[in-house]
Amino acid sequence: MAKKNNVPQYVTPSGKVVTGPSKLNKPKSPYEVFHFINGLVFIIVCLIILIPIWKILVDSLDLTTGSGMRLFPEKFGFDGYVSIFTDKSLLLPLGISFLTTLCGTFLGLTLSTIGAYVLIQWEMPGRTLLGNLLMFTMIFSGGTIPTYIILNNLHLVNTLWVVILMPAINVYNLVLMRNFFEGIPASLFESASLDGCTPWQTFYKIALPLSKAALASIGLMFAVAYWNDYTNYRLYASDRNLYNLQMKLRDMISSSDQPSAVGSATENTIKNAVIITAILPFMILYPFLQKYFVKGINIGAVKE
Repeated sequence: MAKKNNVPQYVTPSGKVVTGPSKLNKPKSPYEVFHFINGLVFIIVCLIILIPIWKILVDSLDLTTGSGMRLFPEKFGFDGYVSIFTDKSLLLPLGISFLTTLCGTFLGLTLSTIGAYVLIQWEMPGRTLLGNLLMFTMIFSGGTIPTYIILNNLHLVNTLWVVILMPAINVYNLVLMRNFFEGIPASLFESASLDGCTPWQTFYKIALPLSKAALASIGLMFAVAYWNDYTNYRLYASDRNLYNLQMKLRDMISSSDQPSAVGSATENTIKNAVIITAILPFMILYPFLQKYFVKGINIGAVKE
């Protein structure tokens, strides 16, 4: 280490002379140590999560009946995925999953946005009482048996309507949407009213265009709930022709209800192909909707 005019100089590993305090000898701060350890732990956890997913992916493309962990398929082929789209016993549950997810997400967003917009109407009589009643349902429910009796009397049991309507009424998402609407400046609503807009026009011309982040995040939560729904099918749909992909997958794993194979696909290949098909749609959607999801949750959940 050389000094000139009391300014320290040091030589980098590449041979360059640098004037100033040496960063090589600078002790690591506790924050830098924590940041390194946190990143290392995160990488390890990600690898632990990806290992079983990689095994399932490899098995879904392997046309052999071998077991154990393999990095690559021994006999590569797409016959397992072809079986999903050619066998009616698999294609029907897949179609029901898509149908209920699309219809249910649209219905859930409609109810949540309209309900939230109603709850921010400060002049509406009984607004506070209605909000408290909705919050009450988040803590207490009628119970499984009374709910089943009501749905049965409404002739909704063993229909697709029951699995579409049940998750559509979600008070938590409604509260998030209400908090987001309350964050919109009241002057915008007043300006729209002065310009002659009706409450309905203000809703779809002012509130909805400013709520894209909240709509994306809440819509994603609705879509995940519908796509992965198992409980409502188990309780209210005993007809196997109404099963979604999750219920069909459960039957494939727990019983001998196996679809017919196509080509060289084995039972193990088809089973793993169904698992990948069940998780693939949202593995594709999440990276594109992640920024809207985080932004929407932060804005809707934190009220200033």
